[in-house]
Amino acid sequence: MAAITGQKSEEDRKHPVDQTLPPFKMFTSGLQHVAAMYAGVVAPPMIVGPACGLSPTETAFLMGASLFTAGIATLLQTLGFWKVGAKLPFVNGVSFAGVTPMVAIGKAQSPHDALPIIFGAVMVAGVLGFVLAPYFSKLVRFFPPVVTGTVITLIGVSLLPVAFNWSQGGNDRAPDYGSLTNIGMAALTFVIVLVLRKVLRGFLQQIAILLGLIAGTLIAIPVGITDFGALAKANLVGFPTPFHFGAPQFDLAAIISMCIVMLVCMTESTADMLALGKIVGRPADERTIEGGLRADTLGSALSPLFNGFANSAFAQNIGLVAMTKVRSRFVVATGGVILVVLGLSPVAASIISLVPLPVLGGAGIVLFGSVAASGIQTLAGAAMEKGENSLIVAAAVGIGLIPIAAPDFYHNLPKDMLVILDSGISTGCLVAIVLNLAFNHFGKSGDGAQADTGAMTAEAQAGADAVADAADGPDAATPPEAEATIPQQADRRAKDPGSGEPASAPTP
Repeated sequence: MAAITGQKSEEDRKHPVDQTLPPFKMFTSGLQHVAAMYAGVVAPPMIVGPACGLSPTETAFLMGASLFTAGIATLLQTLGFWKVGAKLPFVNGVSFAGVTPMVAIGKAQSPHDALPIIFGAVMVAGVLGFVLAPYFSKLVRFFPPVVTGTVITLIGVSLLPVAFNWSQGGNDRAPDYGSLTNIGMAALTFVIVLVLRKVLRGFLQQIAILLGLIAGTLIAIPVGITDFGALAKANLVGFPTPFHFGAPQFDLAAIISMCIVMLVCMTESTADMLALGKIVGRPADERTIEGGLRADTLGSALSPLFNGFANSAFAQNIGLVAMTKVRSRFVVATGGVILVVLGLSPVAASIISLVPLPVLGGAGIVLFGSVAASGIQTLAGAAMEKGENSLIVAAAVGIGLIPIAAPDFYHNLPKDMLVILDSGISTGCLVAIVLNLAFNHFGKSGDGAQADTGAMTAEAQAGADAVADAADGPDAATPPEAEATIPQQADRRAKDPGSGEPASAPTP
């Protein structure tokens, strides 16, 4: 009995990120992550496949391959090995940043060569990113709270149009796009999720999104917007045969294009890791970011072997972590295993795809809004009243919103530039970094620079931690070893305000 008690105490002393849950809770929480990101994983192959001349059957094969490779990349990220993996509850999947250049490559090449050229370019870009990861991770010192808060806010705001599109039906060419039925189902799911979050307690409250998706799907069946066609045609088993579409080919123009995409993905993943680190109470340091970028790029380099594309972090799942406060990386690893199973079993994947997009959109509004709220909370500790921080946020958010508010704003610029400019997260992040350097670092002393970038004082940090612990409740309290280090860190920052350590924001 004593041994069991001792074992339990040891588990309780672990950081919430490293704790495990009972099997049923682990599975349902992991399934909730898969439900939240499923549409985002299968959307890029649905776009790229037809652009490369694939039939509906071949496109479905490409979707299964994307699920499989997303699961592998997620396992690399959450479990890791050697110096690979952030070991945070981080979900990886096909990056939308590569869709535009891949479609351009597909249209410029013959159907026989399109995908092999894309896969060859992704493999080279992944290897390049893996080599650059240790150097890229050193940029973390250029991400103080005024930058990270801006980027996290942009991540949430940039994702909201995706939820709105899903709420209308997802396909703007469909006759029922934006119909009262679709928007009504999205609104109903939105309300169901909010009500469940309010009335449920404990574990049921944590899986309110999953329960809301199930309830919305069941209601959608008599409404007539649930499609069972994919389930009827799906095979029980379907392994993504290596190099199914042919051996990779290496085209210089395609390689350059995908390398740019990889740098964009690394920038977004860095911002996502910083955001997630703050949310789970384990700030992402240089080593964590290096491991996370290695997992991203290694997963991307291996994906073409199984007919997949470049992988990066999925920001919508950060919102799920923020909302549920389930911070265990093993929950997300379970989601990675589920993704692998879905990739190997088209029938299982089709069951998940039964969730209508309007239902997913209603839940997505809550999820993505949670990300934006986390960014605003980070900005609250960024000393907005000092220096030019408010100007930095205003300019970065304004530039970052251009692709969202005016999608055709850059339509006359060279297509190669659109890889970066069409991503509000990337452009906003770059603007925030450059302006922070210009206003808060160049020509200023260490003390002034640190004050302006928004580093918290010892008193503010202690207050923020107290608020976070009170909000999380006794089950999510700060581990003893973390409690021991917080006063030391705060004291060190107070004595050395120019140390350059990024301050921790309150945990949502």
